[in-house]
Amino acid sequence: MAATLLSDVIVPEVWVPYTIEATKEKSALFRSGIISTDPRIDEKLEGGGDLINMPFFNDLSGDDHVRDTDNVLTVDKITTGKDVARLHGREKAWGVEDLAAELSGADPMRAIGDRVADYWARRMQVLLVATLSGVFADNIANDSNDLVNDVAEEDVNTNGAVELDGGVILDSKQKLGDAKNDLAAITMHSQVHTNLQKKQLVEYYPESDIDIGFGTFLGMTIIVDDEVPVEAATTSGTKYTSFIFGSGAIGYGEGPVKNPVEEDRDSLANQDILINRRNFILHPRGIKWTESSVAATFPTNTEVENAANWDRVYPQKNIRMVKIVTNG
Repeated sequence: MAATLLSDVIVPEVWVPYTIEATKEKSALFRSGIISTDPRIDEKLEGGGDLINMPFFNDLSGDDHVRDTDNVLTVDKITTGKDVARLHGREKAWGVEDLAAELSGADPMRAIGDRVADYWARRMQVLLVATLSGVFADNIANDSNDLVNDVAEEDVNTNGAVELDGGVILDSKQKLGDAKNDLAAITMHSQVHTNLQKKQLVEYYPESDIDIGFGTFLGMTIIVDDEVPVEAATTSGTKYTSFIFGSGAIGYGEGPVKNPVEEDRDSLANQDILINRRNFILHPRGIKWTESSVAATFPTNTEVENAANWDRVYPQKNIRMVKIVTNG
């Protein structure tokens, strides 16, 4: 009897779409509404290229004109801008030993797909944090820190810690002015989440769409992610970064790949190998990618963290993201 190989249980035409969809279902970012698909991105990805140009109309501005028979009406025009998203190309290979336990299931293809989907959900979360680190790194895309609320003390031992609470959140949301109600989710470190729990500020609605497992805070979905920036304060204590988002603040699209999944065989190691490749967009809306510093075909997470690669093109209120820095 012939052995069952990965190539016998993996059907690329079925497995690849399933894995992509499962990634979105398992990802806290998609489930919270922070990331949303965009038909415009999908359409442009079909045309190839590593930069996706997304022109937009700016809002109308200027004072209105008081009607008077002696005054001639001045005609204004609508202006345009351009957002630019960068295509990311990522790949990963696994040996069958890592997947052996899953292959005993009734549906091996689904079992492998679920395991790979969990991996990509985690990696996209890491990439998003790297993106946010670049966007909020300095004044290029951050425009004089107008979307940052940094209230952390640099000497906690002397001055005490400033922790995340309702007042800090409300001040942070005010960065968007009358658009503040668009903010619907918050990403924080597990220590910050624990501090909120100790203060009994986390509410739980297990059957609600906005509670994806970590509860809610001031009506916002909580996402706990220890990949968010954590650094030592200047003198004593720790500074934790949190981010609040509006729905659809991050645009997503999946691009075509010539060989999205391949099976290989290392005969000397008695090992089957599964290779998965993905091309996708994960773009903060309104922050243009400038391609200032990319060494290879696709940017690394380190290059994504480089502020020189980002430039804000949307008005402040339309960005739908705010950075918060506290001591816990």
